[in-house]
Amino acid sequence: MEPEEINKKELMEYCEYSGRLGTIKYYFRYLGNWVLQTLAKVSPHPGVAVKLQRIRGVKIGNHVYIGPSVNIDDLYPELIIIEDYVSIGMRSLIFAHSNPTCSMEIKKNYYPREVKTTTFKRGAWIAPGCIILAGVTIGENSIVGAGSVVIRDVEPYTIVGGSPAKFLKKLNKIHSGGK
Repeated sequence: MEPEEINKKELMEYCEYSGRLGTIKYYFRYLGNWVLQTLAKVSPHPGVAVKLQRIRGVKIGNHVYIGPSVNIDDLYPELIIIEDYVSIGMRSLIFAHSNPTCSMEIKKNYYPREVKTTTFKRGAWIAPGCIILAGVTIGENSIVGAGSVVIRDVEPYTIVGGSPAKFLKKLNKIHSGGK
């Protein structure tokens, strides 16, 4: 079986599709996600981007900002959780899966497809140009510096930055009575 066929088979199994009708559903699901994602990325208003991402299946809380050109996982939007008061800067990439698409050697022996929930806890701020890999949780009121690549969880009230993102500073939790 060729890599492209394996990828399709894995996705169809995830979606619980089979047969000819399943193949049609698979392509319509992908097309629908692509259209909504494209519209969200070019939306001139962040509120519209949030609504379009919700339609795709991304779980998004209240008072969330999604900047222009943010790409939220094309195949598994339902595995992205964005809690209240989260800001995601422009041109960030958020993944719920990892898949070496074409190298059978890598795919079979080193890095098989991984599908994991990616979570942004309340108040997290993702600066522009970040890459958040599958399975990562960004802690409550944490900050990810511009251009960072996040490959592991970020503790609450923490600033991380770099590629890969590393601990920079712990924030003092201030109880201010506000949200």
